[in-house]
Amino acid sequence: MTKKSKPSTVQKTPAAKKALTRKAMSKKAGTRKPGVRKRRKKVVKVSVWLVAAIAVSAALIVILLSQHFSFNKEYGAKVPQGDWRYGIDISHNNEGPIIWDSLFVMTDRRWRTVKDPYRAMNIKPVSFVYIKATEGATFKDCDFKTNWGEAGKANVRRGAYHFFRSSKDGEIQAENFIQTVGKLRLNDLPPVLDIETIHRGCSKELLNQRALRWLMAVEKEYGKKPIVYASSSFIKDNLCEEIVNEYPIWVAHYGKQKPGWEPWKIWQVSDKAVVKGVQGPVDLDVMKIE
Repeated sequence: MTKKSKPSTVQKTPAAKKALTRKAMSKKAGTRKPGVRKRRKKVVKVSVWLVAAIAVSAALIVILLSQHFSFNKEYGAKVPQGDWRYGIDISHNNEGPIIWDSLFVMTDRRWRTVKDPYRAMNIKPVSFVYIKATEGATFKDCDFKTNWGEAGKANVRRGAYHFFRSSKDGEIQAENFIQTVGKLRLNDLPPVLDIETIHRGCSKELLNQRALRWLMAVEKEYGKKPIVYASSSFIKDNLCEEIVNEYPIWVAHYGKQKPGWEPWKIWQVSDKAVVKGVQGPVDLDVMKIE
């Protein structure tokens, strides 16, 4: 038998060792563990699905919002149950032209105001309208003449109101109102003084003094006792006994079955009602049937 020889060992130089080391490092850097590549692919897939989910959610939100706003155009605020005469009050702030010969208040089973007659359980005509004429000492509503004339042509019983500024003299404000409105017809409603705010630096006493000057000047001009409009809280907190006892009250009190003030001539039940013939939300008022 022959004897196997051992392989000879070759002594490696330092340069060769460095070359081998670089080669080993490059191989190590180029290798990938099986799980790493799969994880990266998974991350990419998740990110794509996430973007798709966000896009779908955004589309659904847009659809729901559009349905919501469309719904709001068809349905308005609820009104208190009762057998009322309905009216609206308007100014230049109302949207679009008013269809004066097609003004109706329609309510569904829940007493919500609606525009679609097929959803309505009760349909009543708008029997009166109050139109903003003036504000303060000099302001004149730009739509007053048009609204006033159109209401007259449509035989809707009409009235004019003045937005009171407590910082201005009552008689000067009354003159602004009288010059703007002019003469009243026999069937026109009494003028209204709308009191909602107190000017900074104005006391309650001064507010009532100036308001009384307006009321007395307008009553003298038209021979009709004006109506005072205010919220129930404003009446209780700010108006004097002479005003609330001597003049009819138009009280604003929303979302209730009864107003917060007695006695009252007119009750503003909402500022977000929908009424056929008016494009956007509108103030809705009721009068007792006497």
